[in-house]
Amino acid sequence: MNGGDEVAAATPAGPPPPLEWKFSQVFGERTAGEELQEVDIISAIEFDKTGDHLATGDRGGRVVLFERTDTKDHGGSRRDLERMDYPITRHPEFRYKTEFQSHEPEFDYLKSLEIEEKINKIRWCQTANGALFLLSTNDKTIKFWKVQEKKVKKISEMNVDPSKAVGNGSVASSSNSSAPKPYLANGGCTDRLNNSPGNDFSIPAGGFPSLRLPVVVTSAETSLVARCRRVYAHAHDYHINSISNNSDGETFISADDLRINLWNLEISNQSFNIVDVKPANMEDLTEVITSAEFHPNQCNMLAYSSSKGSIRLIDLRQSALCDSHAKLFEEQEAPGSRSFFTEIIASISDIKFAKDGRYLLSRDYMTLKLWDINMDSGPVSTFQVHEYLRPKLCDLYENDSIFDKFECCLSGDGSRVATGSYSNLFRVFGCSPGSTETTTLEASKNPMR
Repeated sequence: MNGGDEVAAATPAGPPPPLEWKFSQVFGERTAGEELQEVDIISAIEFDKTGDHLATGDRGGRVVLFERTDTKDHGGSRRDLERMDYPITRHPEFRYKTEFQSHEPEFDYLKSLEIEEKINKIRWCQTANGALFLLSTNDKTIKFWKVQEKKVKKISEMNVDPSKAVGNGSVASSSNSSAPKPYLANGGCTDRLNNSPGNDFSIPAGGFPSLRLPVVVTSAETSLVARCRRVYAHAHDYHINSISNNSDGETFISADDLRINLWNLEISNQSFNIVDVKPANMEDLTEVITSAEFHPNQCNMLAYSSSKGSIRLIDLRQSALCDSHAKLFEEQEAPGSRSFFTEIIASISDIKFAKDGRYLLSRDYMTLKLWDINMDSGPVSTFQVHEYLRPKLCDLYENDSIFDKFECCLSGDGSRVATGSYSNLFRVFGCSPGSTETTTLEASKNPMR
Protein backbone atom coordinates (compact mmCIF):
# COMPACT_ATOMS: atom_id res chain seq x y z
CA MET A 1 0.00 0.00 0.00
CA ASN A 2 2.72 2.43 1.02
CA GLY A 3 4.86 1.40 -1.94
CA GLY A 4 2.00 2.19 -4.30
CA ASP A 5 1.62 5.59 -2.74
CA GLU A 6 5.33 6.27 -3.23
CA VAL A 7 5.13 5.30 -6.90
CA ALA A 8 2.09 7.52 -7.39
CA ALA A 9 3.86 10.39 -5.70
CA ALA A 10 6.95 9.90 -7.85
CA THR A 11 4.93 9.88 -11.07
CA PRO A 12 4.80 13.43 -12.46
CA ALA A 13 1.34 14.84 -12.87
CA GLY A 14 0.26 15.15 -16.49
CA PRO A 15 -0.90 18.36 -18.11
CA PRO A 16 -4.38 19.56 -17.21
CA PRO A 17 -7.15 18.51 -19.61
CA PRO A 18 -8.16 21.06 -22.27
CA LEU A 19 -10.76 23.56 -21.19
CA GLU A 20 -14.25 23.53 -22.64
CA TRP A 21 -14.98 27.10 -23.67
CA LYS A 22 -18.51 28.47 -23.57
CA PHE A 23 -19.88 31.93 -24.11
CA SER A 24 -20.55 33.60 -20.76
CA GLN A 25 -21.55 37.24 -21.06
CA VAL A 26 -21.52 40.29 -23.32
CA PHE A 27 -21.54 43.99 -22.44
CA GLY A 28 -22.58 46.92 -24.59
CA GLU A 29 -24.90 45.27 -27.07
CA ARG A 30 -25.85 47.33 -30.10
CA THR A 31 -29.39 47.62 -31.30
CA ALA A 32 -30.27 46.56 -34.83
CA GLY A 33 -29.07 49.11 -37.36
CA GLU A 34 -27.04 51.09 -34.82
CA GLU A 35 -23.74 52.33 -36.23
CA LEU A 36 -20.55 51.73 -34.29
CA GLN A 37 -19.04 55.01 -33.14
CA GLU A 38 -15.26 55.22 -32.98
CA VAL A 39 -15.37 56.69 -29.46
CA ASP A 40 -17.12 53.53 -28.25
CA ILE A 41 -14.33 51.17 -29.36
CA ILE A 42 -12.63 49.57 -26.35
CA SER A 43 -8.91 50.37 -26.20
CA ALA A 44 -7.93 48.96 -22.78
CA ILE A 45 -9.22 46.24 -20.47
CA GLU A 46 -8.00 45.01 -17.10
CA PHE A 47 -9.13 42.68 -14.29
CA ASP A 48 -8.06 43.37 -10.74
CA LYS A 49 -6.02 40.75 -8.85
CA THR A 50 -9.09 39.16 -7.28
CA GLY A 51 -10.97 38.88 -10.56
CA ASP A 52 -13.99 40.51 -8.92
CA HIS A 53 -13.72 43.79 -10.81
CA LEU A 54 -13.24 44.58 -14.48
CA ALA A 55 -12.32 47.94 -15.98
CA THR A 56 -12.50 48.94 -19.62
CA GLY A 57 -11.32 52.11 -21.32
CA ASP A 58 -12.41 53.34 -24.74
CA ARG A 59 -11.33 55.75 -27.43
CA GLY A 60 -13.68 58.37 -26.01
CA GLY A 61 -11.63 58.62 -22.80
CA ARG A 62 -14.22 56.86 -20.64
CA VAL A 63 -13.58 54.18 -18.03
CA VAL A 64 -16.38 51.70 -17.30
CA LEU A 65 -16.28 49.44 -14.23
CA PHE A 66 -18.01 46.09 -13.78
CA GLU A 67 -18.22 43.96 -10.64
CA ARG A 68 -18.66 40.24 -10.22
CA THR A 69 -21.97 39.21 -8.69
CA ASP A 70 -21.98 35.40 -8.68
CA THR A 71 -19.58 35.18 -5.72
CA LYS A 72 -21.87 37.06 -3.34
CA ASP A 73 -24.64 34.47 -3.09
CA HIS A 74 -23.54 30.85 -2.70
CA GLY A 75 -27.03 29.49 -2.20
CA GLY A 76 -26.49 28.22 1.35
CA SER A 77 -24.44 28.45 4.50
CA ARG A 78 -20.79 27.53 4.60
CA ARG A 79 -21.57 24.39 6.61
CA ASP A 80 -24.08 23.26 3.98
CA LEU A 81 -21.56 23.83 1.22
CA GLU A 82 -18.88 21.88 3.09
CA ARG A 83 -21.22 18.90 3.38
CA MET A 84 -21.65 18.73 -0.37
CA ASP A 85 -19.43 16.17 -2.07
CA TYR A 86 -19.25 18.12 -5.34
CA PRO A 87 -18.04 21.61 -6.10
CA ILE A 88 -20.44 24.29 -7.19
CA THR A 89 -19.32 25.56 -10.59
CA ARG A 90 -20.95 28.53 -12.18
CA HIS A 91 -20.02 30.96 -14.88
CA PRO A 92 -18.72 34.28 -13.60
CA GLU A 93 -21.33 36.98 -13.92
CA PHE A 94 -20.53 40.66 -14.00
CA ARG A 95 -22.80 43.66 -13.81
CA TYR A 96 -22.31 47.30 -14.64
CA LYS A 97 -21.00 49.26 -11.64
CA THR A 98 -20.23 52.79 -12.81
CA GLU A 99 -18.46 54.83 -15.45
CA PHE A 100 -16.65 58.15 -15.55
CA GLN A 101 -14.87 60.42 -18.01
CA SER A 102 -11.18 59.87 -17.41
CA HIS A 103 -9.55 61.94 -20.17
CA GLU A 104 -10.60 64.76 -22.48
CA PRO A 105 -9.05 65.70 -25.84
CA GLU A 106 -6.25 68.24 -25.45
CA PHE A 107 -3.98 70.29 -27.68
CA ASP A 108 -0.25 70.83 -27.20
CA TYR A 109 0.24 74.39 -28.43
CA LEU A 110 4.04 74.21 -28.26
CA LYS A 111 4.22 71.22 -30.58
CA SER A 112 0.96 71.91 -32.45
CA LEU A 113 -0.09 68.39 -31.58
CA GLU A 114 -3.53 67.04 -30.78
CA ILE A 115 -3.63 64.69 -27.79
CA GLU A 116 -6.53 62.32 -28.18
CA GLU A 117 -8.53 61.14 -25.20
CA LYS A 118 -8.14 57.41 -25.97
CA ILE A 119 -7.30 55.30 -22.92
CA ASN A 120 -4.06 53.39 -23.58
CA LYS A 121 -3.73 51.42 -20.35
CA ILE A 122 -5.61 50.79 -17.09
CA ARG A 123 -4.01 49.33 -13.96
CA TRP A 124 -5.72 48.47 -10.68
CA CYS A 125 -4.10 49.59 -7.43
CA GLN A 126 -4.49 48.21 -3.92
CA THR A 127 -7.92 48.67 -2.34
CA ALA A 128 -8.38 50.48 0.96
CA ASN A 129 -11.39 51.09 3.21
CA GLY A 130 -13.80 49.63 0.68
CA ALA A 131 -12.69 52.03 -2.06
CA LEU A 132 -11.31 51.04 -5.45
CA PHE A 133 -8.21 52.70 -6.86
CA LEU A 134 -6.91 52.60 -10.42
CA LEU A 135 -4.55 54.32 -12.83
CA SER A 136 -5.53 55.29 -16.36
CA THR A 137 -3.45 56.92 -19.05
CA ASN A 138 -3.71 58.34 -22.54
CA ASP A 139 -0.70 59.29 -24.68
CA LYS A 140 0.57 61.98 -22.31
CA THR A 141 -1.25 62.13 -18.97
CA ILE A 142 -1.74 59.55 -16.20
CA LYS A 143 -4.56 59.88 -13.67
CA PHE A 144 -5.09 58.21 -10.30
CA TRP A 145 -8.77 57.50 -9.54
CA LYS A 146 -10.63 56.64 -6.37
CA VAL A 147 -14.06 55.05 -6.75
CA GLN A 148 -16.08 54.86 -3.55
CA GLU A 149 -19.63 54.11 -2.55
CA LYS A 150 -21.06 56.93 -0.49
CA LYS A 151 -24.38 57.21 1.30
CA VAL A 152 -26.65 59.98 0.10
CA LYS A 153 -27.21 62.70 2.71
CA LYS A 154 -30.34 64.83 2.72
CA ILE A 155 -31.25 67.95 4.69
CA SER A 156 -34.57 67.99 6.52
CA GLU A 157 -36.47 70.38 8.81
CA MET A 158 -35.72 73.43 6.71
CA ASN A 159 -37.03 76.81 7.84
CA VAL A 160 -38.21 77.46 4.29
CA ASP A 161 -40.65 75.34 2.38
CA PRO A 162 -38.64 74.34 -0.72
CA SER A 163 -41.83 74.08 -2.76
CA LYS A 164 -42.43 77.80 -2.31
CA ALA A 165 -38.88 78.82 -3.23
CA VAL A 166 -39.29 78.63 -6.97
CA GLY A 167 -37.81 80.69 -9.78
CA ASN A 168 -34.31 81.72 -8.85
CA GLY A 169 -34.64 79.83 -5.56
CA SER A 170 -32.54 82.45 -3.80
CA VAL A 171 -32.93 82.91 -0.06
CA ALA A 172 -30.66 85.93 0.14
CA SER A 173 -31.51 88.45 -2.52
CA SER A 174 -28.79 90.00 -4.66
CA SER A 175 -29.86 93.60 -5.30
CA ASN A 176 -28.60 95.53 -8.29
CA SER A 177 -28.61 98.75 -6.27
CA SER A 178 -25.16 100.10 -5.44
CA ALA A 179 -26.45 102.01 -2.38
CA PRO A 180 -25.12 100.75 0.95
CA LYS A 181 -27.54 98.62 2.93
CA PRO A 182 -28.29 99.47 6.59
CA TYR A 183 -27.13 96.63 8.84
CA LEU A 184 -28.22 95.96 12.41
CA ALA A 185 -25.88 95.62 15.35
CA ASN A 186 -26.32 91.86 15.51
CA GLY A 187 -25.29 91.44 11.88
CA GLY A 188 -28.78 91.34 10.39
CA CYS A 189 -29.85 93.35 7.39
CA THR A 190 -32.93 95.57 7.35
CA ASP A 191 -33.49 94.99 3.62
CA ARG A 192 -36.96 93.68 3.04
CA LEU A 193 -36.43 90.70 0.78
CA ASN A 194 -40.08 90.68 -0.16
CA ASN A 195 -39.68 94.13 -1.73
CA SER A 196 -37.25 92.80 -4.33
CA PRO A 197 -39.16 92.17 -7.56
CA GLY A 198 -36.62 89.56 -8.76
CA ASN A 199 -36.96 87.37 -5.69
CA ASP A 200 -39.62 84.70 -5.32
CA PHE A 201 -38.95 84.17 -1.63
CA SER A 202 -40.60 86.36 1.01
CA ILE A 203 -40.25 86.65 4.78
CA PRO A 204 -43.46 86.97 6.78
CA ALA A 205 -44.24 90.49 8.02
CA GLY A 206 -43.62 89.51 11.61
CA GLY A 207 -40.52 87.55 10.77
CA PHE A 208 -39.87 83.94 11.76
CA PRO A 209 -40.81 83.21 15.37
CA SER A 210 -37.83 80.87 15.64
CA LEU A 211 -35.10 79.41 13.45
CA ARG A 212 -34.26 75.71 13.47
CA LEU A 213 -30.92 74.27 12.49
CA PRO A 214 -31.26 71.99 9.47
CA VAL A 215 -30.90 68.29 10.22
CA VAL A 216 -28.70 66.16 7.98
CA VAL A 217 -30.21 62.72 7.49
CA THR A 218 -28.23 59.85 5.98
CA SER A 219 -30.54 57.83 3.80
CA ALA A 220 -30.26 54.20 2.81
CA GLU A 221 -29.48 55.24 -0.76
CA THR A 222 -25.90 54.99 -1.97
CA SER A 223 -24.12 56.43 -4.97
CA LEU A 224 -20.76 55.62 -6.53
CA VAL A 225 -18.44 58.59 -6.72
CA ALA A 226 -15.31 58.61 -8.89
CA ARG A 227 -12.77 61.23 -7.87
CA CYS A 228 -9.45 62.02 -9.52
CA ARG A 229 -6.90 62.11 -6.70
CA ARG A 230 -3.75 62.81 -8.71
CA VAL A 231 -2.77 63.89 -12.22
CA TYR A 232 0.72 62.96 -13.43
CA ALA A 233 1.49 65.11 -16.47
CA HIS A 234 4.31 66.75 -18.45
CA ALA A 235 6.81 63.94 -17.88
CA HIS A 236 6.84 62.23 -21.29
CA ASP A 237 7.94 63.68 -24.62
CA TYR A 238 6.74 60.58 -26.45
CA HIS A 239 3.57 58.53 -26.30
CA ILE A 240 3.07 56.51 -23.11
CA ASN A 241 2.82 52.81 -23.96
CA SER A 242 2.90 51.22 -20.49
CA ILE A 243 2.08 51.81 -16.85
CA SER A 244 2.71 49.25 -14.12
CA ASN A 245 2.11 49.18 -10.36
CA ASN A 246 4.80 48.17 -7.93
CA SER A 247 4.14 45.46 -5.37
CA ASP A 248 5.07 47.94 -2.60
CA GLY A 249 1.73 49.68 -3.19
CA GLU A 250 3.41 53.09 -3.21
CA THR A 251 5.08 53.51 -6.59
CA PHE A 252 4.48 52.83 -10.28
CA ILE A 253 6.31 53.21 -13.58
CA SER A 254 5.30 54.80 -16.86
CA ALA A 255 7.12 54.12 -20.12
CA ASP A 256 7.24 55.80 -23.49
CA ASP A 257 9.36 55.01 -26.56
CA LEU A 258 12.64 56.17 -25.01
CA ARG A 259 12.25 56.57 -21.26
CA ILE A 260 10.84 54.89 -18.16
CA ASN A 261 9.85 57.08 -15.20
CA LEU A 262 9.30 56.04 -11.59
CA TRP A 263 6.49 57.77 -9.67
CA ASN A 264 5.21 57.87 -6.12
CA LEU A 265 1.42 57.62 -6.10
CA GLU A 266 1.14 60.53 -3.68
CA ILE A 267 3.52 62.88 -5.54
CA SER A 268 2.29 64.09 -8.90
CA ASN A 269 4.76 66.89 -9.65
CA GLN A 270 7.95 64.83 -9.57
CA SER A 271 9.15 61.61 -11.16
CA PHE A 272 12.52 59.90 -11.50
CA ASN A 273 13.89 58.86 -14.87
CA ILE A 274 15.26 55.34 -14.34
CA VAL A 275 15.75 54.19 -17.95
CA ASP A 276 16.80 56.43 -20.83
CA VAL A 277 17.67 54.90 -24.20
CA LYS A 278 17.65 58.17 -26.13
CA PRO A 279 20.96 58.57 -28.00
CA ALA A 280 22.81 61.88 -28.16
CA ASN A 281 22.07 61.95 -31.88
CA MET A 282 18.62 60.70 -32.85
CA GLU A 283 20.06 59.43 -36.12
CA ASP A 284 21.82 56.75 -34.06
CA LEU A 285 18.52 55.44 -32.67
CA THR A 286 18.28 51.69 -33.26
CA GLU A 287 15.53 50.53 -30.90
CA VAL A 288 12.67 51.85 -28.78
CA ILE A 289 10.93 50.68 -25.62
CA THR A 290 7.69 48.86 -26.41
CA SER A 291 6.45 47.63 -23.01
CA ALA A 292 7.43 47.70 -19.33
CA GLU A 293 6.24 45.72 -16.34
CA PHE A 294 7.09 45.53 -12.63
CA HIS A 295 7.86 42.15 -11.07
CA PRO A 296 4.70 41.02 -9.21
CA ASN A 297 6.51 40.20 -5.95
CA GLN A 298 9.94 41.85 -5.90
CA CYS A 299 9.56 45.61 -5.75
CA ASN A 300 13.13 46.23 -6.95
CA MET A 301 12.80 44.29 -10.22
CA LEU A 302 11.19 45.29 -13.49
CA ALA A 303 11.42 44.24 -17.13
CA TYR A 304 11.06 46.12 -20.37
CA SER A 305 10.99 44.99 -23.99
CA SER A 306 12.31 46.61 -27.13
CA SER A 307 11.62 46.78 -30.84
CA LYS A 308 14.70 44.61 -31.49
CA GLY A 309 13.10 41.60 -29.80
CA SER A 310 15.01 41.75 -26.52
CA ILE A 311 13.80 41.86 -22.92
CA ARG A 312 15.90 43.47 -20.20
CA LEU A 313 15.48 42.70 -16.52
CA ILE A 314 16.77 45.51 -14.32
CA ASP A 315 17.38 45.85 -10.59
CA LEU A 316 16.58 49.24 -9.08
CA ARG A 317 19.10 48.59 -6.29
CA GLN A 318 22.06 48.70 -8.68
CA SER A 319 21.93 52.39 -9.58
CA ALA A 320 19.62 55.36 -9.81
CA LEU A 321 19.78 55.36 -13.62
CA CYS A 322 19.50 51.79 -14.83
CA ASP A 323 21.74 52.04 -17.90
CA SER A 324 22.88 48.46 -17.44
CA HIS A 325 20.62 45.45 -17.10
CA ALA A 326 20.78 42.51 -14.73
CA LYS A 327 19.74 40.04 -17.43
CA LEU A 328 19.10 40.13 -21.15
CA PHE A 329 16.62 37.77 -22.80
CA GLU A 330 16.76 37.40 -26.56
CA GLU A 331 16.59 34.50 -28.95
CA GLN A 332 19.51 33.88 -31.25
CA GLU A 333 18.79 33.83 -34.97
CA ALA A 334 19.11 30.54 -36.78
CA PRO A 335 21.94 30.63 -39.35
CA GLY A 336 20.70 31.63 -42.79
CA SER A 337 17.23 32.62 -41.56
CA ARG A 338 17.70 36.39 -41.69
CA SER A 339 15.53 38.33 -44.12
CA PHE A 340 14.26 41.87 -44.71
CA PHE A 341 11.40 41.27 -42.26
CA THR A 342 13.42 39.61 -39.47
CA GLU A 343 13.79 42.71 -37.28
CA ILE A 344 10.25 43.92 -37.94
CA ILE A 345 8.53 40.71 -36.85
CA ALA A 346 10.93 40.33 -33.90
CA SER A 347 9.65 43.54 -32.29
CA ILE A 348 7.97 42.70 -28.98
CA SER A 349 4.61 44.41 -28.50
CA ASP A 350 3.76 43.20 -24.97
CA ILE A 351 5.26 41.43 -21.96
CA LYS A 352 3.58 40.00 -18.86
CA PHE A 353 4.95 38.36 -15.70
CA ALA A 354 3.39 35.17 -14.42
CA LYS A 355 1.67 35.47 -11.05
CA ASP A 356 4.62 33.93 -9.19
CA GLY A 357 7.14 36.09 -11.06
CA ARG A 358 9.18 33.10 -12.24
CA TYR A 359 8.12 33.25 -15.88
CA LEU A 360 7.79 36.08 -18.37
CA LEU A 361 5.55 36.00 -21.44
CA SER A 362 6.35 38.04 -24.55
CA ARG A 363 4.41 38.63 -27.77
CA ASP A 364 5.94 39.49 -31.12
CA TYR A 365 4.17 39.56 -34.47
CA MET A 366 4.53 35.85 -35.19
CA THR A 367 4.83 34.10 -31.84
CA LEU A 368 4.29 33.95 -28.10
CA LYS A 369 7.40 33.13 -26.08
CA LEU A 370 7.58 31.99 -22.46
CA TRP A 371 10.81 32.81 -20.64
CA ASP A 372 12.22 31.53 -17.35
CA ILE A 373 13.86 34.53 -15.67
CA ASN A 374 16.52 32.17 -14.29
CA MET A 375 17.50 31.05 -17.81
CA ASP A 376 18.45 33.75 -20.29
CA SER A 377 19.80 31.44 -23.01
CA GLY A 378 16.42 31.22 -24.75
CA PRO A 379 12.67 30.81 -24.23
CA VAL A 380 11.40 27.65 -22.55
CA SER A 381 8.40 27.53 -24.91
CA THR A 382 7.50 29.12 -28.24
CA PHE A 383 3.91 29.16 -29.50
CA GLN A 384 3.25 29.80 -33.18
CA VAL A 385 0.42 32.31 -33.61
CA HIS A 386 0.79 33.75 -37.12
CA GLU A 387 3.00 31.22 -38.86
CA TYR A 388 0.42 30.92 -41.64
CA LEU A 389 1.08 34.58 -42.49
CA ARG A 390 4.79 34.10 -43.21
CA PRO A 391 4.29 33.72 -47.00
CA LYS A 392 2.27 36.97 -46.97
CA LEU A 393 4.77 39.21 -45.16
CA CYS A 394 5.34 41.31 -48.29
CA ASP A 395 1.64 42.14 -48.55
CA LEU A 396 1.43 42.82 -44.82
CA TYR A 397 4.38 45.19 -45.10
CA GLU A 398 2.80 47.06 -48.00
CA ASN A 399 -0.39 47.81 -46.05
CA ASP A 400 1.44 48.36 -42.71
CA SER A 401 -0.37 45.44 -41.04
CA ILE A 402 3.01 43.97 -40.14
CA PHE A 403 3.34 46.76 -37.55
CA ASP A 404 0.11 45.80 -35.74
CA LYS A 405 0.49 45.21 -32.01
CA PHE A 406 -1.06 42.39 -30.00
CA GLU A 407 -1.24 41.88 -26.25
CA CYS A 408 -0.84 38.69 -24.24
CA CYS A 409 -1.76 37.28 -20.84
CA LEU A 410 -1.32 34.26 -18.57
CA SER A 411 -3.99 32.42 -16.62
CA GLY A 412 -4.00 32.78 -12.86
CA ASP A 413 -2.51 29.32 -12.32
CA GLY A 414 0.08 29.85 -15.04
CA SER A 415 -0.98 26.76 -17.00
CA ARG A 416 -2.23 28.63 -20.09
CA VAL A 417 -1.34 31.67 -22.15
CA ALA A 418 -3.52 33.66 -24.54
CA THR A 419 -3.16 36.33 -27.19
CA GLY A 420 -5.20 38.05 -29.88
CA SER A 421 -5.11 37.62 -33.64
CA TYR A 422 -6.96 38.83 -36.72
CA SER A 423 -10.63 38.27 -37.69
CA ASN A 424 -11.78 38.66 -34.06
CA LEU A 425 -9.93 35.48 -33.08
CA PHE A 426 -7.80 34.77 -30.03
CA ARG A 427 -5.52 31.83 -29.34
CA VAL A 428 -5.11 29.87 -26.11
CA PHE A 429 -2.12 27.57 -25.53
CA GLY A 430 -1.36 25.16 -22.71
CA CYS A 431 2.11 25.81 -21.30
CA SER A 432 2.33 23.02 -18.71
CA PRO A 433 5.02 20.37 -19.38
CA GLY A 434 3.70 17.91 -21.95
CA SER A 435 0.65 20.00 -22.86
CA THR A 436 -0.37 20.17 -26.52
CA GLU A 437 -3.49 22.26 -25.93
CA THR A 438 -4.13 24.77 -28.72
CA THR A 439 -7.49 26.49 -28.98
CA THR A 440 -8.70 29.14 -31.41
CA LEU A 441 -11.82 31.06 -30.38
CA GLU A 442 -13.87 33.82 -31.95
CA ALA A 443 -14.59 36.77 -29.71
CA SER A 444 -17.34 38.34 -31.82
CA LYS A 445 -19.88 35.55 -32.11
CA ASN A 446 -23.43 36.70 -31.55
CA PRO A 447 -24.49 35.14 -28.25
CA MET A 448 -27.43 32.79 -28.28
CA ARG A 449 -30.14 34.25 -26.08
